[in-house]
Amino acid sequence: MKSSFSLVYLLLVLVFFSHITWAVKGNLLCKQTDIGEIRPHSVTITEFGAVGDGVTLNTKAFQNAIFYLNSFADKGGAKLFVPAGRWLTGSFDLISHLTLWLDKDAVILGSMNSDDWPVVDPLPSYGRGRELPGGRHRSLIYGRNLTDVIITGDNGTIDGQGSVWWNWFRRKTLNYTRPHLVELMNSTGVVISNLTFLNSPFWTIHPVYCSHVIVQNVTILAPLDSPNTDGIDPDSSDDVCIEDCYISTGDDLISIKSGWDEYGISFARPSRNIIIRRLTGHNRNSSGIAIGSEMSGGVSEVYAENIYFFNSSTGFILKTARGRGGYVRNIYISNVTLVGVDTAIFFNSNFSQHPDEFYDPNALPVIERITFKDVIGDNIKVAGLLKGIEGDSFRHICLLNITLDVTTKSPWNCSNIQGYSTLVSPETCEPLKESIYPKHYSDCYLLPNHLRSSGNQNKGSWLFSW
Repeated sequence: MKSSFSLVYLLLVLVFFSHITWAVKGNLLCKQTDIGEIRPHSVTITEFGAVGDGVTLNTKAFQNAIFYLNSFADKGGAKLFVPAGRWLTGSFDLISHLTLWLDKDAVILGSMNSDDWPVVDPLPSYGRGRELPGGRHRSLIYGRNLTDVIITGDNGTIDGQGSVWWNWFRRKTLNYTRPHLVELMNSTGVVISNLTFLNSPFWTIHPVYCSHVIVQNVTILAPLDSPNTDGIDPDSSDDVCIEDCYISTGDDLISIKSGWDEYGISFARPSRNIIIRRLTGHNRNSSGIAIGSEMSGGVSEVYAENIYFFNSSTGFILKTARGRGGYVRNIYISNVTLVGVDTAIFFNSNFSQHPDEFYDPNALPVIERITFKDVIGDNIKVAGLLKGIEGDSFRHICLLNITLDVTTKSPWNCSNIQGYSTLVSPETCEPLKESIYPKHYSDCYLLPNHLRSSGNQNKGSWLFSW
């Protein structure tokens, strides 16, 4: 009788969660974009004196071309075409209603002279440069307060030539924080697609304080030992869609952020409504998907599916610490395959680097409603290292249908967390052993509530479709 009951219970659980998967996949979609949208005005970078020999500095040519195209911003926008060649340049600004198009054999090369990357003010949500006090070098491709910006092409390449920056960083000879490869601030309607990004000096693609961002069909590469070369870092941004990307770098493939300690708390702009889909990649020392450690403005409504990470340190990591404040809630990660990953799931509450001495050590992060579902792994060293903060609340952590081939004798190590699990192998740690079904499935985050029904949801309609 007992075995018969167990079989019925198992079938009910499988049917229940199969229905949940259908509901998620049927309701949460990224809107398709038309990157081939015809701009009524178009110029080629060579019309402004650019020389694609890999030696001639073309910063002025890019700046002059974009200055010229700005006159068409209110006339349907414009397109700057970069043909085949190696186009060396320093930092340049984009404008609204612009398409930057790189031809198949076009390569934009970042200058290896730091003077060609101007120093700008630190982000208000960070209070200082991320690496050093004071300002920071501006990204190679930069824009702020923009609308309708497309960076795309026929799989052209943007190469930051970051090795010189990595060496300066290792030697501690920098005066300011290293630049990103692409950074857009306070902008909306951003599309980055069909390109290869190489060797960023620091984080590669950094949308900060942005809304309605799509990153599709990009490849991001940097040496596995290159310092802090994150792939895509949505930062205090909302309605972000990342799809069909391959990333192999020296740091986190994707890291979701929202400001640093007291500055992030005060600025109070969260990252939310973020979709990650069909992501493949690996790294040596970091994670596939990270949240934090700069998460003081809050992170919520993150949905990731169809993920494949291999030969990496960590699959998913939540990074936080005392003094961060903020929150991480409503995170749903499903359909994940891990091969040769040291730690499948890692909650690290010990990221204790702070911007200055003025942070509040009593500002504790709120961590709740994080669900992992349909995860398989081969050659995994540790299934989960889940460390909360004593006296804090890491709750409603839910593990569903997870099967990991673990090579160590202690697959789970948990402290200061609370949650539930169903169909997890190897058996999870004591704080998560209580079954999800039938009492606790409502405690587990499965669908962003505002996406279950289009009834009273207007925000985000540019990005999401039903």
